[in-house]
Amino acid sequence: MVDKVILSRRHVLLGTAALGALVGCGSLPGFRATGAPSESNDTFPVNHTDEEWRHLLSPAAYDVLRHAGTERPFSSPLNDEHRSGTFVCAGCGQPLFSSETKFDSGTGWPSFWKPLSDKAVVGRPDHSEGMSRDEVLCSRCGGHLGHVFDDGPPPTGLRFCMNGVAMGFQPA
Repeated sequence: MVDKVILSRRHVLLGTAALGALVGCGSLPGFRATGAPSESNDTFPVNHTDEEWRHLLSPAAYDVLRHAGTERPFSSPLNDEHRSGTFVCAGCGQPLFSSETKFDSGTGWPSFWKPLSDKAVVGRPDHSEGMSRDEVLCSRCGGHLGHVFDDGPPPTGLRFCMNGVAMGFQPA
């Protein structure tokens, strides 16, 4: 009897995941998850071998940017960064977000309601962890930055929830 309950739950979970994959995460208004970037670095202007990335990045930044890891909430100094300036990709230095669009989401990760430009970041559907969401990548090096959600403030209603370790800050 126990095996049947576990098997039944397994089927429900797999069915839900399959349905989510079929329906897709439905790109959020104002942000387009293309699904285009592959796991290969050669689809981005900045390319490095895995060995080069390991040498260029701290272990924590490498885990997040190159393997879609997630830093602990409230662990990044950038969460409390309130000066005027620009948040840049820790992998390639590309400008990503303005301090003018940063807000305190209460989540423990630096959050923004809009990228610096439409070309600064790209997205792709992410169905990991049993969820459907849009992953946010640096458009220059393909580094994983975080995810975007539709519970942000006006004017976009978006919350770009970024890993602080995936970014640097350049004061104005």
